[in-house]
Amino acid sequence: MAAIPEDKMQAQTRLIKKYPNRRLYDTKTSSYITLADVKQMVLKQEDFQVVDAKSGEELTRQILLQIILDEESGGVPMFSSDLLSQLIRFYGNAMQGFMGSYLERNLKAFQDMQKSIQDQSQKVISGAGATDGARASQELWSQFMNLQGPAMQSLMQAYVEQSQKMFTQFQDQMQNQTRNMFAGFTFPGFPPQQGGPDKKP
Repeated sequence: MAAIPEDKMQAQTRLIKKYPNRRLYDTKTSSYITLADVKQMVLKQEDFQVVDAKSGEELTRQILLQIILDEESGGVPMFSSDLLSQLIRFYGNAMQGFMGSYLERNLKAFQDMQKSIQDQSQKVISGAGATDGARASQELWSQFMNLQGPAMQSLMQAYVEQSQKMFTQFQDQMQNQTRNMFAGFTFPGFPPQQGGPDKKP
């Protein structure tokens, strides 16, 4: 992979260098950081890019995958073994490119839905004024937000699994339709399909 010019990188995003000893160096704060710090950047939606300190190779995806692996190894994994197995089967598949963009669009839609719920709830609380009822509502909202992480994580898992299942069904339908379209044709080097015109009674 081609190296990325450092001056251009710094002008656009926060540059993090990864050294051979696996340490990460944040050029913005001029200090070494951990994966936990990088995770906080993701949560704060900060733009950053990780590169190999020696070659300049882009390593952002590798670091993000490492964070996901650490999270999945924790107490509350998001992806089931079945879902991960199905995702692995798409690598090298003709539909691999479509699968990536399909999941990306669905995750964006889920994120928009989550933000909409938060915004509407905050408007209801803000419109109630500073009454005792409003303060009680704010306390309930605060409690809900503390529980939101695990709840949203479970909802996200179900959402992604359902989206992946729908995509798999779509893929199967496409394959069946393609098979039916060419059922009456014979191609050189391929045996005739069963039930086709070449089959003798």
